[in-house]
Amino acid sequence: MDVLRLLRWLQEQRRLGRAYQPRFRRRQLSVTWLGALMALALLSLLSAWSGMVLLAAPLGASSVLLFGYPASPLAQPRNIVLGNLVGALVSVLAVAWLGRGPLVIALAVGLTVLLCQQLRCLHPPAGGLAFLGVALGATPAFVLTPVLSGSLLLVLFAAVFSRCVKGALPYPHHWL
Repeated sequence: MDVLRLLRWLQEQRRLGRAYQPRFRRRQLSVTWLGALMALALLSLLSAWSGMVLLAAPLGASSVLLFGYPASPLAQPRNIVLGNLVGALVSVLAVAWLGRGPLVIALAVGLTVLLCQQLRCLHPPAGGLAFLGVALGATPAFVLTPVLSGSLLLVLFAAVFSRCVKGALPYPHHWL
């Protein structure tokens, strides 16, 4: 009897999940992966050419939102640029005042969530940037490269990509 209840519960959860999760057309699938690939390849090439670090792992997560679901409020330019900037600033200040360590990481991520909610710029990868910044012992340069410059370049590339590539979803829905 417990197995039957479990199976019914699993079926109901599957039904609810399918109704809640976004659906993507085949054309969108072929375009979204290309956008993320091209955006991160561009950042990689610019990094190699300029000698500046323009890539950080959380910017890959930003790309998932940006190209995978550009209609999400969490993928809008305000959220990506300001959210990532908040995460970077919090991590630099946390390292300067408290040093590095697991509790400092936890505090930096928690403060990033709080500040991003207050500033209405919530962006999940910003928590990853706060985490990464503390783990690496980030200096103020971390805010400019890779965070601010990488975030701005991603947003600008996505805006151009959405206008120039047939089948790309519209982006952004708002700038500020």
